[in-house]
Amino acid sequence: MPPHSLTEPSRQTPIYGEYDVVVLGGGPAGMAAAVAAAQAGRSTLLVERYGFLGGMGTAAGVTNFCGLHANVHGEIRQVVHGVATELLARIDALGGLNAPHALFGKTVAQAYDTPAYKIAADQLMQSAGVKLLFHALAAGVVMDAPGRIGALLLETKSGRRAVLGRAFIDASGDGDLAAWAGVPYDMGDGAGNFLYPSTLFRLNDIDPQRAGKAWETIPGLMLQAEAEGRHRFPRKTPIVRPQKSGIEWRVNLTQLADERGNALDGTDADALTQAELQGRRQIASVAGFLREVPGFERSYIVDLPAQVGIRETRRMRGLYQLTEADVLGCASFDDTIGVNGWPLELHLKGDVEFRWPPIPQSRGFNHLPYRMVVPQGVDNLWVAGRCASMSHEAQSAARVTGACFVMGQAAGSAADLALSAGSSAAAVDVGALQARLEAHGAWLGRED
Repeated sequence: MPPHSLTEPSRQTPIYGEYDVVVLGGGPAGMAAAVAAAQAGRSTLLVERYGFLGGMGTAAGVTNFCGLHANVHGEIRQVVHGVATELLARIDALGGLNAPHALFGKTVAQAYDTPAYKIAADQLMQSAGVKLLFHALAAGVVMDAPGRIGALLLETKSGRRAVLGRAFIDASGDGDLAAWAGVPYDMGDGAGNFLYPSTLFRLNDIDPQRAGKAWETIPGLMLQAEAEGRHRFPRKTPIVRPQKSGIEWRVNLTQLADERGNALDGTDADALTQAELQGRRQIASVAGFLREVPGFERSYIVDLPAQVGIRETRRMRGLYQLTEADVLGCASFDDTIGVNGWPLELHLKGDVEFRWPPIPQSRGFNHLPYRMVVPQGVDNLWVAGRCASMSHEAQSAARVTGACFVMGQAAGSAADLALSAGSSAAAVDVGALQARLEAHGAWLGRED
């Protein structure tokens, strides 16, 4: 019987560099964190596994900003600003930003072209003075002492490297850095059920005049196709919408499950492999169906993303866990760092379920407390993005782009304040943090 493990020889790992702030993950949370830290004058390294930034928004083909806006007593308002506003302006200057489009009669989302997003993100990092390291996969941490990270270990094309840092921000989405540092975490709903992953794709050569508002007719056409036995779909509630050019549309209609029908685990390499294969099989079938839709007859798949779209894996335990009641009750917190205006978006078996705060009776957003980005047990670490401290249900809302920008900017700003004061993440002066965020354009939601 072969052994289950082997002992690697000891090694000396070259040091790539030493930085005030080390950020893992180049999605919205990581970008905002790196910009905030660098603009405060901190030497900042942003580590990204791909050769571009954007996280799920580019690597997984999301091509759509959710959560930048909220329905505030019936009025649609942009509620996420700061670093996010600067990035959107750069995308728009490149001609890659759509006007916000209505969703469900209750809120809006905003589509973008992926190439413009990638270029704008590069520009933003360079203008802020962020040092980038692409094609680097995090592999572990070295602790200086209990509760204090000293180095992040990376695997690169140049070999294994160590990055020394004084403060670390985990914006990896999966909470990799925090988990290696010993932060406790939860996965799924407590019974092993995650939000289902999806593989998104884009179609080209659609006739926009004939397609019209196809997103309104496609659900009925799906029901008809299934009733006639011509197609079977992995889930209900399709998302099929045009990009900046009306001849290109994005499609979100897959759902990736294991042999028991449960959501695949995005932290398991074998499960991720099966997800990639399954997603492309489903796309081939869905694209065939869409060619039956008026205006889509000549459509073809123009882009498959670099990776499957993961919605939920680890959720790290912080000083406060955001809850479903906080989202639906539009909760306020004294330590607010910004707001989330997106509803619960639960990707369940075979469908997507949205749960909203009362619209338009409520203000339509909840505060995000600083304590949710401060993990338990590690003094020089912040966790921002979909792996922050949230319940399974609350994470379905605050995992989207808007909230990730909010958490990231707060984490980067807090890291600077902690370094200046020689304090832990938990001991950061929240009043000073809030003043810093507002001075840099963030909206904390305190006026309402």
